[in-house]
Amino acid sequence: MKTINEIGQEHGVHPVQVGQWKKAIQEQAKTLFEGKRGPKPVAAHREPELLYSEIGKLKVELDWLKKKSGISLS
Repeated sequence: MKTINEIGQEHGVHPVQVGQWKKAIQEQAKTLFEGKRGPKPVAAHREPELLYSEIGKLKVELDWLKKKSGISLS
């Protein structure tokens, strides 16, 4: 394993910067992969349900309009 100084020299950055990056990664490591796995938000589960509901409403409106106008769009 390389030291912070070795990593800094190898990549042309100051060792203090490497230390800051390391600290930031360690503090935020638990959130790096959130959202990519696990259960989806509740809204995402309801989206298809809402879309099918809207389709149903539009179909009822279209059927009503067809009946009232006497037009057959089959």
